[in-house]
Amino acid sequence: MSNNLLKGKRGIVFGALNDMSIAWKVAERAVEEGASITLTNTELAIRMGTIDELAKKLNAEVIPADATSVEDLEKVFAKSQEVLGGKIDFVLHSIGMSPNVRKKRTYDDLDYDLLSKTLDISAVSFHKMIQVAKKMDAISEGGSILALSYVAAQRTLFGYNDMADAKAMLESIARSFGYIYGREKGVRINTISQSPTMTTAGSGIKGFDGLVDFSNRMSPLGNASASECADYCIVMFSDLTKKVTMQNLYHDGGFSSMGMSLRAMTQYNKSFENDFKDENGNIIYG
Repeated sequence: MSNNLLKGKRGIVFGALNDMSIAWKVAERAVEEGASITLTNTELAIRMGTIDELAKKLNAEVIPADATSVEDLEKVFAKSQEVLGGKIDFVLHSIGMSPNVRKKRTYDDLDYDLLSKTLDISAVSFHKMIQVAKKMDAISEGGSILALSYVAAQRTLFGYNDMADAKAMLESIARSFGYIYGREKGVRINTISQSPTMTTAGSGIKGFDGLVDFSNRMSPLGNASASECADYCIVMFSDLTKKVTMQNLYHDGGFSSMGMSLRAMTQYNKSFENDFKDENGNIIYG
């Protein structure tokens, strides 16, 4: 049901790949709430995913761009303002990828060139995006910028690897840039720390199925779905949250405030065995 929370607003959604993507759900909800948007992702992601299907459904233009490229980002903001007819009111950064995770490099055996790529894609791209927007004066007064984070920025979770470092940097960028952009233009910048969500990117993390189950057992409200995360994003884009900035907002069913739940303890007590051992029977902690 639409409440016209974003009626007349213009937005850019970075990172939609397919209908499993949180960014996909956000794009759908934004248009449902009255916004006009553009979509952007890399050319490879556009070819591999089904973003064209989403664009057709929402009557939204797709602008191919590498979010690590300042030049590409300049094109995204310039083209979006041209297509949408004015300055941008909200932006979603839903971008994250770790080559180390993809190549199954553990945290104590990282390839540092790949780590640089992880940080550039998953965090520094957020800074570049905001800096480009600010220099171009592309965001409306009181606009809202969001990025998707995860609790691994604050706590160590098995298998999350160097993406935890990227998320910690992402949240720091939101705070540091939030102060500057807020003072100068009233633009608010926040991150949403979402429950583990079964997306194409998330499914590549070691032991992700177990993490999803554990989080669900630990959270009094259970895991938040991609659609529920989209609802939260819409509220953060709306005028209902004009004074919320520089925050990392947990949207995880209460997981971040839990130590141990009965459901998780019951499952834990069923077995003390695990499958995370190397060929010599040593536990792999990374």
